Amino acid sequence: MKSILFTLFLFPILLFSQTSLNANLLFSWQDTSLIGSSAFDNIYNEVWGFVQNGNEFAVLGSTAGTHIFDVTDPENSIQVAFVEGKVQGPQIIHRDFHDYRGYLYIACDEGPSSLQIVDISELPDTAIVVYDSDELFDRAHNIFIDTLNAKLYTTNGTIYSLDNPEEPTLLYQNSVLSSHDMYVKNDTAFINSQGNGLVVADFSQTTLENQTHQEIGSLLSYSQQGYNHSGWLSSDGNYYVMADENWGLDMKMLDVSDLSNIEVISFISSNVDENSIPHNQIINGDFVYTAYYHDGLYVHNISNPMYPYLVAYYDTFSPDHHNSYMGAWGVYPLLPSGNILVSDMQTGLYIIEIDYESAGIESESINRVSLY
Repeated sequence: MKSILFTLFLFPILLFSQTSLNANLLFSWQDTSLIGSSAFDNIYNEVWGFVQNGNEFAVLGSTAGTHIFDVTDPENSIQVAFVEGKVQGPQIIHRDFHDYRGYLYIACDEGPSSLQIVDISELPDTAIVVYDSDELFDRAHNIFIDTLNAKLYTTNGTIYSLDNPEEPTLLYQNSVLSSHDMYVKNDTAFINSQGNGLVVADFSQTTLENQTHQEIGSLLSYSQQGYNHSGWLSSDGNYYVMADENWGLDMKMLDVSDLSNIEVISFISSNVDENSIPHNQIINGDFVYTAYYHDGLYVHNISNPMYPYLVAYYDTFSPDHHNSYMGAWGVYPLLPSGNILVSDMQTGLYIIEIDYESAGIESESINRVSLY
């Protein structure tokens, strides 16, 4: 049964007096009527982006549900759709998103929730919920879609076929996928296994008839090891950046060109203070874009992965303290325009433009293509 979403418009709240370097605020939004979680008082969580019908869109999770914005004209961005979460309110901490072939997939990690699939092919005019069920799973911390092979991976340890995008079917279940997060490309999964480091597994032979996978690499012990939270692969497949979600630990740049010999080759820090926590990051071209709790968006040049250096930052969270988990949650730097989407747990959605020229970088060298 399909249900039409009601379009919700709210006035943007523009914030000023933020600390920044080579970064300009184009737009910000929050809804002061929404309530925070009882765990961390965060109203907002993950951010995602996609292109549909020539327009750019941002996706923002909240304790209420999923907010979709048309950000094609960033200074005049507007919320064009809202997907109500099956569960709402203070028990909600995290929602997660990925898009595929004109559909947005939504998972939630709290409550008796559901997998939601939204037909976004007619945006900005309309968005339609085509699937909302807990039959496959009710909760998942993170999801990732291998777009090359039409497979939805969850951190619950499962893989689903998206041959029919509106009706996922179970392909495989194995504890190797039970993790905090993962990055998947062409059947190869880089699995951030919390306290157990990084595991790389090949699922190319996985089918309903052949329930198997092959572990092809791992990094179980490394310097500054903590809670292995998240990571992203470079477009050439040779490097992987990952974050341990702990106060004061740097991100790690890994050489994964030889999966039998994965090595940490450099460290990346916000250089704010010893309490910084990298949360989520995405590589696009020669840059890694990171959402740091408390400290905001940070952009590092990794053209030489052995020697990353800071290019830009934008602080989305003004209070000068590092108690609990607050501030920037997620980042999405893969829109063709080059505009960066950032979510802040307390203050909502940000659209930020990086001034690469002021950072001494030629604009022709910036990758504007979404690669994942």
